[in-house]
Amino acid sequence: MFTFEVVAGEAVRQQLDQHRDEVVDIVERTYRDHQAGETINPDSYFLRFPEKPDSRIIALPALLRADVQLAGIKWIASFPKNVAAGRPRASAVLILNDYETGYPIACLEAANISSARTAASAAVAARALRPEGLAGGRVAVVGGGVIARNICEYLHVVGCRPDTYLVHDIHEPSGKLLAEHLNERGRTARFTPDLDEALDADVVVFATTALEPYVTRSFRPGQLVLNVSLRDLAPEVVLGAHNILDDVDHCLKANTSPHLAEQLVGNRDFVDGTLADVLNGDVTVDGSKPVIFSPFGLGVLDLAVGAYALDKARAAGQTTAIPGFFGETSRW
Repeated sequence: MFTFEVVAGEAVRQQLDQHRDEVVDIVERTYRDHQAGETINPDSYFLRFPEKPDSRIIALPALLRADVQLAGIKWIASFPKNVAAGRPRASAVLILNDYETGYPIACLEAANISSARTAASAAVAARALRPEGLAGGRVAVVGGGVIARNICEYLHVVGCRPDTYLVHDIHEPSGKLLAEHLNERGRTARFTPDLDEALDADVVVFATTALEPYVTRSFRPGQLVLNVSLRDLAPEVVLGAHNILDDVDHCLKANTSPHLAEQLVGNRDFVDGTLADVLNGDVTVDGSKPVIFSPFGLGVLDLAVGAYALDKARAAGQTTAIPGFFGETSRW
């Protein structure tokens, strides 16, 4: 009961990379559990800095009942200026708590968890929203960072086999490195400096650090847009599409593109439903308009993926127990 373990980033990354198909299944199942009321997922809490308006640290608390029976919180920092210094933009830890006693049981490096659950979420959505499959055509990735790289890996897991990946990034070296990464893995990819060329692709993935919309042109019917970074699209673009969210109340806040659309029209009628609605067959979208999937990012997904990483790391002997972590283990 009083054991506390630490799982380092390399162990987390190794376990999740080796079991991506299972991570996809966990994320899909957790979306269904969330829809069924098996979770508590409060609002995320943002710590912002007046002198660093592009930076923030976010707390995402959650409880997952179902088979997991854990509570926890992800504490994730996003400092975009790290990129210019060659450092990852995001860093994070995840604390897991036993639901019966409330005691924390583990601390995991969580930037890997966050990127994996984000990428798996995009992959689950792509599979559900393109039932005809993801073979052939072009997939464009706008943004060339860690999240983008992981999304490409997870799209591959769910059968995405485009003829070409197009990569666009205003930081050209990052975009070219992602294209090179994909080519090294046998997937045809090239960098494009032309945003419009990227926006013409059959599937368009946004994984940027944009703080406000810059995409004002509409997408065509049948296109799938994975709006992972949430703030790239002007509200008019959102209003011209079918819109699937991960959680409506969570996504319509913090000036995300769907939130701006709600502010513009004063209602939520443009929202077709949630990804769980699609997975459960309660909502379908046709090809009359483009489809935009906007995931705000649920803390319960971090919890589910983190619990899985902890179990795998334990089985592989990759956790470090901290003796005497708790100062008192009895009341008297």
